[in-house]
Amino acid sequence: MNTNPIFRYFPELNSQQRERFEKMQALYADWNSKINVISRKDMDNFYLHHVLHSLAIAKYFDLLPGMKVLDAGTGGGFPGIPLALFFSQTDFLLVDSIGKKTIVAQAIAETLGLNNVRVVNDRVEKIKGPFDVIVSRAVTRLPEMVNWVGQKLRCKGDIEAGGIMYLKGGDIKDELKELPRHWKTRTIPISNWFCEDYFETKSIVHIF
Repeated sequence: MNTNPIFRYFPELNSQQRERFEKMQALYADWNSKINVISRKDMDNFYLHHVLHSLAIAKYFDLLPGMKVLDAGTGGGFPGIPLALFFSQTDFLLVDSIGKKTIVAQAIAETLGLNNVRVVNDRVEKIKGPFDVIVSRAVTRLPEMVNWVGQKLRCKGDIEAGGIMYLKGGDIKDELKELPRHWKTRTIPISNWFCEDYFETKSIVHIF
């Protein structure tokens, strides 16, 4: 198992965090053989494409103890589970409308002993806030995501308070233009922190 990218970019991880990250690939591989939540061919790049990609948010923003974080459209637990493992004092609610995916996310969180994670099978539009931070990974177009979750934020307009942090690839200029004007945005290339080719076209879009 190649966990080297995680430990190289996050040398501050303690022994418990390292042990939990090391367990992740085998756990997901086992569940993936029963319920397909990750492309079979992508499992070879599990830590790079899924775990490290999720942890880009940890490089950008410090999720403080006691913050409430919503992972909208978590699938099998990304970016929520890697972030919850990293920020153990932050509360995470992982939501997805597909039941079999939330089964996997719940099982993984329980096996890893992540007491700061709760998983719900529901449409994210039905979840009641407020949340300090909302994270997601390429679930839909930016205007749709903001429409679904924007009203669930505790604070708006304050970049330090949190906001929506969306992992997105490719050209997003047109999507950003479609956002209502009262939203402020920042787009941060993930290649600012991670040198692998995979991240060249990927960004964090911070909407607040």
